[in-house]
Amino acid sequence: MSFNAVVKEGTFNPSTRRGGTLRLARTDDFDSLDPADTYYAYTWNFIRLLGRSLVGYVNGRSGVPELVPDLAESLGEASDDGRTWTYRLRRGVLFDDGTPVTSEDVRYAVLRSNFPGSVYGPEPEVVRGGPQYLAQYLTGPDGVEAPDPHTVVFRLKEPFAGFDYLAALPTTIPVRADRDTYPEERPGPDACGPYRTAEYVRGKLLRLERNPHWDAATDPIRTALPDEITVTLGVSGEEVDRLLRSGEADIDLAGVGVQPETQDQLLADAGLRERVDNPHTGFVWLYCINSRIGPLADVHARRAVQYATDKLAMREAYGGEPAGDIATTLLPPGIHGYAPYDRYPVGPDATGDVEAARRELRLAGLPDGFETKIAARRDRRKEYNAALALSAALARVGIRAEVLPFSSGEYFNKVAGVPAYLREHGIGIVMFGWAADFPDGFGYLQQICDSRAIKSAGNQNLGELRSTRVDTLLDSGSRVTDADVRAGIWASVDRAAMDEAVMCPYMYVKSVIYRGSRVTNVRMSQAYGMYDYAVMGVEDASSED
Repeated sequence: MSFNAVVKEGTFNPSTRRGGTLRLARTDDFDSLDPADTYYAYTWNFIRLLGRSLVGYVNGRSGVPELVPDLAESLGEASDDGRTWTYRLRRGVLFDDGTPVTSEDVRYAVLRSNFPGSVYGPEPEVVRGGPQYLAQYLTGPDGVEAPDPHTVVFRLKEPFAGFDYLAALPTTIPVRADRDTYPEERPGPDACGPYRTAEYVRGKLLRLERNPHWDAATDPIRTALPDEITVTLGVSGEEVDRLLRSGEADIDLAGVGVQPETQDQLLADAGLRERVDNPHTGFVWLYCINSRIGPLADVHARRAVQYATDKLAMREAYGGEPAGDIATTLLPPGIHGYAPYDRYPVGPDATGDVEAARRELRLAGLPDGFETKIAARRDRRKEYNAALALSAALARVGIRAEVLPFSSGEYFNKVAGVPAYLREHGIGIVMFGWAADFPDGFGYLQQICDSRAIKSAGNQNLGELRSTRVDTLLDSGSRVTDADVRAGIWASVDRAAMDEAVMCPYMYVKSVIYRGSRVTNVRMSQAYGMYDYAVMGVEDASSED
């Protein structure tokens, strides 16, 4: 079937009307609503309704997201040597109980995210699941200062030209020390955004209500149109689709697209196609091959897996051509630093190069193949089916790979992101999806390629890539201010990482996503690759701005 759905540009059904309830749905639960523990893009997009980081994003005219001050009154002020960055907070930003947000709340949030031992003590060991760029670049816990209630100062070991990107991470969302419930799970950040948590039943329901102390005059990013936002959690992908089509839900929170059967139905109906969008999301679907587990410790065994991959069958598991384009690089088109490259060609039909795979197995001393296991998220049925397609392709060359199902809510903090768990259970391959933490090659590559980013939990360097060459290139690029020079360095990182064969990109992702008839002010977020939840409204509004 040819794909005829129109990709919507700009804002669909623009509105400034306030009121009503925006209804979202999700197949599992959030990984976490604690800004120190979340690493899913949809959570980062959603959590902005509750908390505000120092810097945020709006859509740029060139198609690249634009950094704008959020909690801060301006972007960071860098010292001449690029090692000190200063942010001054907006006046009048309040938590939901009316308490003013201070620089100490930001400082505490950064410490609990990046240096938890300095807050909670070293015993028991504290591991946070969110990104820890700041831990890598700050001089230590003393590298974040609050010299007065309205000023935050960051001191770096080395210059980092893109520090505003780090200030836009959820880890700068302010947290009050007197409200920190660790190790108990937080029902969301301390609300300084337009909403606060009214009800949260893990795995069932999240309900947000207005923060009575949010002031739109201090916020350049959020519109706060709905009176209430609900998220139905823990239903199947098929049930999410049914809720959308029946009008019982407005948007699929995860933004990964409808199920293949639903896709066919939507595209066959001219009326339904009007509510379908098919954008490139900035994500790449890939799988990681752990370089520390069993036979896969040999680079030739990993290369055999790469060559044997049937990327066409894996794309078909997602719904065929509308789901995306066959991928050959880690960096997707649209990220500064992308350069076409194909280290492991899998044939003109993208079904695999079986002879090349067998040659690599012989070089690994494994001519008859070997056994391993594949981890995949069962509630993401398309991903799970892609894992089955991968297993079938590997079987052609004697690689016997059992697919193990897990839930997405625990995938990174208990299974895929825990190297010790993968070793204990012999899981050599992990299904994965990745987009840039921020819209720059460094923001895409560092967490999945840098040896220093490997963590005992919440790990994203799932192949446990340890390459001095890659680390050196990343450090070099982080100091460069010239965008074109940086882009060349990121392309070199991509090639160097692919040579190690720890990651196999198979699809540059497009989503076939369906928006309900009630939603207003619908636009794609360039920063998060899905609908922008910070500006969306609904038509059953009761009053007007």
